[in-house]
Amino acid sequence: MPRAVTGLPFDDIRNLAASLPHADEAARQGALDRQAQLVKPPGALGRLEEIAVHIAAWQGRPIPKVDRPTVAVFASTHGVASRGVSPYPPEVTKQMVATFTDGKAAVNQICGAFGAGLRVFDLALDLPTPDIVEADAFTEAECAATMAFGMEALAGEPDLLCLGEMGIGNTTVAAAIFHALYGGEAEEWVGPGTGASGEVLERKIEAVRAAVERARGHLDDPLEILRKLGGREIAAMAGAILAARLQHVPVVLDGYVVTAAAALLHRLNPAALDHCLAGHVSAEPAHARVLQKLGLRPILDLGMRLGEGSGAALAIGVVKAAVACHSGMATFAEAGVADA
Repeated sequence: MPRAVTGLPFDDIRNLAASLPHADEAARQGALDRQAQLVKPPGALGRLEEIAVHIAAWQGRPIPKVDRPTVAVFASTHGVASRGVSPYPPEVTKQMVATFTDGKAAVNQICGAFGAGLRVFDLALDLPTPDIVEADAFTEAECAATMAFGMEALAGEPDLLCLGEMGIGNTTVAAAIFHALYGGEAEEWVGPGTGASGEVLERKIEAVRAAVERARGHLDDPLEILRKLGGREIAAMAGAILAARLQHVPVVLDGYVVTAAAALLHRLNPAALDHCLAGHVSAEPAHARVLQKLGLRPILDLGMRLGEGSGAALAIGVVKAAVACHSGMATFAEAGVADA
């Protein structure tokens, strides 16, 4: 049953998610036609062919380009981190943001290797969201405003947007979102994150269990799940995914936390992620399960669990290679090679 329009901020988000633009089917067919003419056996480049056609369909041109790939990393602090749910203290978030700015983190090196721009968004790092075990993460207005802020990731007009995050405690938040969305037991969704084990892992599981129990009664609405259990980086990334769709920019998702933002949109509209690719499957145990639920097949599986957009950034190399083969290879006719 459609929700009544109340004039509240989430109404705009719901309306936006319900009327998202579709891929350009003429561009998709043009890309498929070109693939059939390239000097190779049909399907010989496997997944690269699928990726090239995907990028073409969402950019709206049979021969796509990836000249301005951008990695957007959203950083936020979380009240739940004070519960000792991570082996690292909360101040590491700000320290890592400074490392990004100095160009010394892993994601900086990966972006440099593939010619990608890096934008880091500081989401009020000096003001953690409330501890989700005890209180809602946002008001509705705050949550909607944070989603709108995330849309700024498209300001530089990238032709490929890769999403990443930084925030001590945010795998706890992501696990709570997945537990709220998909049910089961808290421990099914909680993994080591930055290396939690023993008592730290137990505290993490208990925090997820208690936070979802507190939110019980509101779990049928993904925006309410985000408002009650989310973090600023998750809300901002959800906004970025929506903005990319509106501007026909393909998106590459990073790991477990980024996928939490995607999963909320998928619950809002099952077609909301049609323009997205999963950059990789992380070592976080539940990530593969979530990707399967979302119908996303990861490009890479390298056992990574760093976050900060590193897996999505690494997938840029594969995407660029797919597009280069699609645009630069000769056709059978051009090469003078006999077709099958």
